[in-house]
Amino acid sequence: MADLVHPARALWWLFEPVHAVTYFTPEGSAAFEAVGLRGAARSYFGGRAAPLGPVDAPPVIAAFFNFAPAPIERALPAIWKLADPDAALAARIEGASAALERLLEHVDPRQVELVTDLLEDVVTRLDCAGRVLAAANAALPRPAGLYGRLWQAATVMREHRGDGHVAALVSAGLDGCEALVVRCALDARREALQPMRGWTDEEWDGATARLVERGWLTERGTITECGRLRHQALEAATDLAAARVWEGHPRAALDRLAAALKPISTLCRTALPPINPIGLPAALA
Repeated sequence: MADLVHPARALWWLFEPVHAVTYFTPEGSAAFEAVGLRGAARSYFGGRAAPLGPVDAPPVIAAFFNFAPAPIERALPAIWKLADPDAALAARIEGASAALERLLEHVDPRQVELVTDLLEDVVTRLDCAGRVLAAANAALPRPAGLYGRLWQAATVMREHRGDGHVAALVSAGLDGCEALVVRCALDARREALQPMRGWTDEEWDGATARLVERGWLTERGTITECGRLRHQALEAATDLAAARVWEGHPRAALDRLAAALKPISTLCRTALPPINPIGLPAALA
């Protein structure tokens, strides 16, 4: 496990790609299309929001945070007329399971089962208070198949960290669009990230102006030293919010989990496009 970052972040780097296969694989797309959720927006909003039930747009806007409200409002609640939440839940498990089975076809199933058992054990000890997406996913029945179990455990873990990250962003005084602008000032491209999250040019430029006024960015839109320090603080807060479940694990146990998970994660990363909004580092040591 990386020594220069918090263990909770190093482990997130490993289980996040397992979850992300649902968004970037042909198996994931096909499963959603089969139940009527055709297209990236419908499959994403329908699949990720389904654990919350047939909700309208406002709670999803709040939970997803850095998505512009407009595309969510266009999708919800209309999506549920195409596929109800139960159908969307079944589709995401089916698609993710098929994708993982293909990606991990040369991995010993005993290794997959070991990692799955370890992650499921961690999930049973998560405190989901204040974490709505994590709680909704943790409450779902355990899938029957091994690859579905692996995907669901990774999904609960990433939503748990994500909920904590949203809390850290709110505490840092950032709104959803501002968070993305900061990210682009650090290591991402606006032309890639902005359309993925649905913000208009007017909204994006307004967020940039607010960040300049508050000292996060320079007039040229580059990160200031103050902004960099604030960003480091909110990432540290995210790590702290995700760390509690790992506190009872000796470092040797965390290293064993990381070692078992790394080859699985590496194979899952091959399914992710080079430009994506997830925030993972370019490569793992």
